[in-house]
Amino acid sequence: MDWNRQQHSPMPSHRYRDIFAKVPVAPVDREWPDRRITTAPLWVPVDLRDGNQALADPMDPARKRRFFELMVAMGYKEIEVGYPSASQTDFDFVRLLATSDLVPDDVTIVVFTPARPELIERTVESIAGMRTPVVIHMYAATAPTWRDVVLRRTRDELASMIYTGAEEILRLAGDSVRFQFSPEVFNLTEPDFVLELSDQLTKRWEATPERPVILNLPATVEAATPNVYADQIEYMDKNLPRRDSVILSVHPHNDRGTGIACAELAVLAGAQRVEGCIFGNGERTGNVDIATLALNLHAQGVDPMIDFSDIDRIRETVEYCTRMPIHPRHPYVGDLVYTAFSGTHQDAIRKGFARRTADEEFWDVPYLPIDPADVGRGYEAVVRVNSQSGKGGIAHVLEASYGVRMTPAQEKEFAGHVQRRTDETGREASAVELKELYEEVFGCLN
Repeated sequence: MDWNRQQHSPMPSHRYRDIFAKVPVAPVDREWPDRRITTAPLWVPVDLRDGNQALADPMDPARKRRFFELMVAMGYKEIEVGYPSASQTDFDFVRLLATSDLVPDDVTIVVFTPARPELIERTVESIAGMRTPVVIHMYAATAPTWRDVVLRRTRDELASMIYTGAEEILRLAGDSVRFQFSPEVFNLTEPDFVLELSDQLTKRWEATPERPVILNLPATVEAATPNVYADQIEYMDKNLPRRDSVILSVHPHNDRGTGIACAELAVLAGAQRVEGCIFGNGERTGNVDIATLALNLHAQGVDPMIDFSDIDRIRETVEYCTRMPIHPRHPYVGDLVYTAFSGTHQDAIRKGFARRTADEEFWDVPYLPIDPADVGRGYEAVVRVNSQSGKGGIAHVLEASYGVRMTPAQEKEFAGHVQRRTDETGREASAVELKELYEEVFGCLN
């Protein structure tokens, strides 16, 4: 190992255990590694509930409404809209949806509640009169640490609490709603306990293929590599009682920075529904980013079933509603994600564009995984010039902006002038500045 000279760090890594020391990970005869994603799952944005809970300044009613209208316009058909027992603002927003025409007939509203009778009652009160489909999403933390430290209940005591909550929802809401259950921190919960809860809940809620129960399996705190989560999901997919009457859903968080991979592998492993936030807002490092997930499918030739063709408008709305900026390197939506400053990248992109023909069927341009036009971006910012740029990129900007075509000798000469200028200024050179410098060197454009 002479080539690896890293030293032991002073960090107390010995204080932590891997997931296999925390919870049984049931063995599974893996099929997910050989599968491909060929259709989009049901996307369920939770920005108005889970995302909203993570904001320093939660959304006011006007922002909630604007965000909801955006999600409807984009084509989401199931939207979690709030936690009506948690605040008057959330309750009032759900009441607005119940008493107005804001919810299209084909959109299902999801409301969130803990498994506590008084909070369930308040939740059911909030949806009274809702003319469109409703899902009541009940949750309880089921992982051992949460049971022992937070709830201070045994497995049997917690199960009893969950069953009481399920029966209360059935008593109060009955046939007027569909049901969802999340064993919070599923990925750190014993698999036999999750199966036991699912068996009892699908019985109590009388799940059928025509009226399936949603079983949502959250990686509430991401705790392992994505392949482990995929194994956990496939085990549930293969062992759930009344599987044909269950919609298997996932809700990955991003504590390890692999929420996207966890969600994609979970879909390979049998998940049919994915909860997350547009652009990934959420507690700590965020919920899984369902915009990136959808556009990852698009980039593989799979229809994401959601409209991102005006991604800048979507970003502006999300930034306004959350009061948080989107990072310039955020996949697909960031200001710089279709931009090349490096000379080698610029040269490859320029040659890729030059080779394309108007009737070419497939997109295949180096360094651009999708056509920026798919999401409403133009090409003017694909190549930008600074001290790292090369002659090809500089020539591309002048040609694209002003129709200037230089000879190879001129390109080489002009690149030297640009290099000196950008080294002196330490900043990017705009197209206008390049034009002015060109005219200093070669004379005015005709």
